[in-house]
Amino acid sequence: MCGRYILIQKAEVLEKRFGVSIPDSINLVPSYNIAPGKYAPVITNDRPHEIQLFRFGMTPSWMTKPNLFINARSEGDHNSDNNPNYTGAKGIITKPAFRKTIRSQRCLIPADAFIEGPEKEKLNRPFVVYLRDKVRPFAFAGIWDSWKNPESGELIHSFAIITTVANELMQKIQHRRCPVILHRSDEKNWLSNSLPLSEVTRLLVPYPYELMNAYPIAPTIKNPGADDPGLIHPAGQRLMPETIIRSSSEVRITGMGSNKNFGFDEHNPLGI
Repeated sequence: MCGRYILIQKAEVLEKRFGVSIPDSINLVPSYNIAPGKYAPVITNDRPHEIQLFRFGMTPSWMTKPNLFINARSEGDHNSDNNPNYTGAKGIITKPAFRKTIRSQRCLIPADAFIEGPEKEKLNRPFVVYLRDKVRPFAFAGIWDSWKNPESGELIHSFAIITTVANELMQKIQHRRCPVILHRSDEKNWLSNSLPLSEVTRLLVPYPYELMNAYPIAPTIKNPGADDPGLIHPAGQRLMPETIIRSSSEVRITGMGSNKNFGFDEHNPLGI
């Protein structure tokens, strides 16, 4: 699953990156720990040129109680053992909670990175997972819905992150799922109301692991109320080495040996 993520970009960066506007009524607050129940920026298919704030954790419109779906499995009820080599049917299209939204209520969920831990230890041993070469913000593939509280009459707009099988990086973390990260070239199609369902499901695949990396952080991130830059300070080395060009004549490798010796900025590890 993907239950925590990071988005700390400035408003103007999001506007330029996704070709959207941010209404004056929205106050974007950077967050190092977007947890279920919090409100976060989304770009929906019905308003593709505007940032909105929806609640993380989707409640389908037909439910009588506010059940929060944080993630939506692309395989649905298939692939119960989370086989990373699974390439079969995308059961999300038949799941009652998702079959309507995957067809007509899709969204982009901007992020700079996400937090994940091993299947057993979870956020007791968390990692920050990010895209290499400072590719951020990026977008998760999401679905959204609107639910009316039968008691208060409040209309709540909410979203879920779609997940798929683990790529090799997530397997190194010993986690069995991976959020669907869209390639930039696929984002417009994801929001298209005319995209055939076969093309929708074609996009529900793991992001190439060689374009990603991760490093461990302290388990303080477990507290959903914690939210400060110290949460993402490295507690160890990157899982995979990276080549960084310092100048035209100097190349260094990070992720091997001392972080400080190899350019791993412990105060700004994501380079934002």
